[in-house]
Amino acid sequence: MSTETQRYSSVAKALHWLIAVMIIVQIPTGFIMHNLAFSETKYTMYQLHKSFGLIVLTLSLLRLGWRLTHKAPALPDHMKPWERVLARITHVGFYALIIGIPLTGWLMVSASPLGIDTKIFYVIPVPHWPVPVGEAAESFWIETHEVLAKITIGLLVLHVGGALKHHFVDKDSVLLRMVPSALHSKLRRDSSPKEAH
Repeated sequence: MSTETQRYSSVAKALHWLIAVMIIVQIPTGFIMHNLAFSETKYTMYQLHKSFGLIVLTLSLLRLGWRLTHKAPALPDHMKPWERVLARITHVGFYALIIGIPLTGWLMVSASPLGIDTKIFYVIPVPHWPVPVGEAAESFWIETHEVLAKITIGLLVLHVGGALKHHFVDKDSVLLRMVPSALHSKLRRDSSPKEAH
C-alpha cells in the first residue's frame, strides 16, 4: 500500500479533531478568565473550564492508547530526515501537552487553599490529588499550567504551518490523511500526490 492510500482511522480522526477544537477554545478562555475580576461569571467559567479540561484529559489518554495499539500511516518518502525528526518531536510534544495541560490544571485546583470541589458540569464529582495545599504549591501549578499552554500555542502554529506546507507546497497527502471524510474529496487535488510518483 502506498503512502498515498494510507489514512488515519475514523477513531483517530475523531479524537484528533475533538481534542483540537477543545484545546483551541480552552487556551484563550483560560487566559481571559484568569484576568477577570472575581464574579459569578468568572466562577462559572472556571467550573466549565475544569469540566472541559478533564474531558480533554480523558480523550487524550484514549487517543494515546489508540495510537499505541494502532500504527499511524507512514510519512511520505520524499520527506527529508530533519523533517521526519521534526514531525516526530511535534507529535510526541503534542501528546505530552494535551495530557500535561489538563493534568497540571487538576493539580492546581487540588493544591488550592480555597478547597473548591471539582464536579464535571456540576454533576460528576472528581477527587483532588493528595498534593501539598497552599499558595506556594498552587502558584507553582498555575505557572506550569500557563507555560504549557503558551508552548502549545507555538506548537499549534508549527503544526498547522507544517500541514499547510505539505498540502500547498509539497502537494502530498499528509493533510488529507487526517481531515474528516466529508472534506477529503474537496481538498484532494486532481494531480497525483508527490509521494505517488
